[in-house]
Order: sequence, then structure tokens, then C-alpha cells
Amino acid sequence: MAISKAKKDTLVADLTELLSAAKLTAYAKYQGLSVADLQDLRKAAREAEVKIKVVKNRLVRVAMNEIAVYQDTDTTGLTGQLLYAISDSDEVAPAKVLAEFAKTHPALELMGGFSAEGNAMEQAEITTLAKMPSKNELIAQVVSQLLSPATDTISALSGGLSGIISGLEAKAN
Repeated sequence: MAISKAKKDTLVADLTELLSAAKLTAYAKYQGLSVADLQDLRKAAREAEVKIKVVKNRLVRVAMNEIAVYQDTDTTGLTGQLLYAISDSDEVAPAKVLAEFAKTHPALELMGGFSAEGNAMEQAEITTLAKMPSKNELIAQVVSQLLSPATDTISALSGGLSGIISGLEAKAN
């Protein structure tokens, strides 16, 4: 059933707003997924603050043409039945959500994406991005590294003089 022009205009306006604020947009083929599977994907995406949209590729192209950053973006990869994962808060969350879901649902195939700068990303790039740690994981790693010397000092002091000596010897090697 065809949708009305007013409905299409509303969809394009919503997409334009989402894509304008997006830090990353990832898209995937979803043919073969059931409605229940898509509901599970939407639930997982909501938990990661990612929005899932299933719209015609032509409407996505129209929305992208209305955004200055995306006007020269290559959209040749937008073919077939695609769903779009969009996040305005995390640069890797859309790719991670789709990649995690694809592990248990092989019918979902990560195809590509668009960065906030308007760059089109190939399948290999978006898959690599999905394997990266999230922003919160990176922050935790940095904090852990920053606290490491303090933790080592506290451990050495609580172990007495022999702990200090062995700690210094370990640092010297």
C-alpha cells in the first residue's frame, strides 16, 4: 500500500532531524527477520540510546540531500531492504548494536554507514568500528591506567618494606 505525500514529507522531516544530529548512522539488510526479531533489535537499540528506522532508501536519500554535510555523500550502497541505526550520543553504538544482534540473527547483515562528517563507510569499515570499545569502555580504560600508579603504591605500602622493594624492582625492569 502506497503512503501519502504528506506522510512521506513527515518521514523525510523526521529523518532529516535524526540524521542532522547523528554521530553515526549504520545500515543493515534485514530480510528474513521476523517481526519479533525486529522488536528485540529495537529493544536492544533503545537500551543503547540508538534509534532503529525502517524506511525506503529513496526517502533517506531525500533527507540526506536536505542536510549540507550529506549532500555529496555516496549513497550507492543503499539498495535492497535496509534498516537504519542512528545515534546522536555515541559514535560506535549503532554499529555495535547491529553487530551484536547479527551474532545471534544471521539474517541481519551489516552493510555500511555514514559518519557525522558525511563520509560513507564501507561494510569492512563499519564492521571494524563495531569491534571497537564504546566510549564508556574507553573512558574506563583510561581511568584504570591513570589510577594504576596509585594502586601500585598502595599495594606496595600495605605489603611493608619487602613490597616496596619488589615493587621498585618490577618498575625498574
